[in-house]
Amino acid sequence: MRVLFTDYDMLDVALERTLFREAGIELVEAQCRTEDDVIAASEGCSGLLVQYAQVGAKVFAARPQIGCVARIGAGYDTIDAKAAQAAGVWVANSPDYGVGEVSSHAFAMMLAAIRNVVRWNADVKAGTWHYTSAGTVPRLTDMTVGVLGLGRIGKRFAHIARNTFKRVIAHDPNLIDGDFPAYVERMSLEQLFEQADAISIHCLLHDGTRGLVGADLLRRMKPGSYLVNTARGAIIDLDGLTKVVAEGRLAGVGLDVLPIEPVPAGHPLLADPRVIFSPHSAFYSVASEVELRRKAAMNLVQWMRTGRPEYPVAIGTRLPPR
Repeated sequence: MRVLFTDYDMLDVALERTLFREAGIELVEAQCRTEDDVIAASEGCSGLLVQYAQVGAKVFAARPQIGCVARIGAGYDTIDAKAAQAAGVWVANSPDYGVGEVSSHAFAMMLAAIRNVVRWNADVKAGTWHYTSAGTVPRLTDMTVGVLGLGRIGKRFAHIARNTFKRVIAHDPNLIDGDFPAYVERMSLEQLFEQADAISIHCLLHDGTRGLVGADLLRRMKPGSYLVNTARGAIIDLDGLTKVVAEGRLAGVGLDVLPIEPVPAGHPLLADPRVIFSPHSAFYSVASEVELRRKAAMNLVQWMRTGRPEYPVAIGTRLPPR
C-alpha cells in the first residue's frame, strides 16, 4: 500500500511518516504544482495526501488505482470533489481541527484593526507618541458585527463577539432558522453588508462564493467599516477590495488568506497602513497543527483499513488495495 504526499510546506513530515509506517503504508513525498506533476509522482499509489496541489478529473482518469484523496485542512477547494465522486474517488478533510484558533485569530485581527493597534505600534517605533496619531477609534459596544458563514468557526466567532459588540448579525443560506444561535440575527447578504460595522468572513470557497465579496457588495458597507477574512482568499475579489480601500470607504482590513499566496510584492494593499496581513496562519497553534495533520493522514489510514475515511466530503466507490 502506497500514499503520495503531493506537496507540503511543513518543516518536516515526521508525523506523517510515523503514522503511515505504523499502519504498514509506504509514503511517497513530492512537491507537485500541477495535475501532471501529481500523475507523474503517484505511480503505484492508492491514496493522495494533499496540501495545496490541484487534483481533479485528469488525475482520476490517469490513475484509476487512486481511491481516496485527503486534504490537510477544512476547505477542499483544490480538489474537484464533483469529479472525484463521479470517478468513485473518496474525498476527505479535517473539518474541526482549528475552530478555536481561526475564530480567535479573526477576532484578534478585527480588534487590532478597530483599535489601531498595528498603526499605533508603527507610530511609536517611528517616534510619534500621541493617542490620536493613528486616527479615530469607535466604541465596540456601539458597533454591529457581521458574520458571513455560520459554520463551526463562524458560530465560535459569533460566540466570542457577543459580549464585545452591540449586535451580532449573520448570513448563511445553508442553515435553517433553528440553527442560528439565539443571540445572532439572521440577515440577507445585502443586509449583512449594509448593517454591519465590521464583518468577519467564515464561509467555504465554492462556485457560489468565489469572488462573492467584490466592489459592489463592499460599497454597501457603511463608511468607516472593517473587514476580516480568515476563510479562503478567493472569496474576496482582491481587485474590487483594492479599489474600495483606495476610495477610503473601509477604515480597516485584516487578511490572513489571499487568492494568490504570498501577496505579490508591490501590491498596493501592502503599503496601506489600514490593511493588516498574516501569512495564512489563523489555523496555527502547536496543538492544532498536530491535530490537523493527524486527522488528514488518518483519513487515508482509515480508508485503507475499512474502505471509508473518517471525514468524507465526497462519497466514493473505489476500494483500497488488498
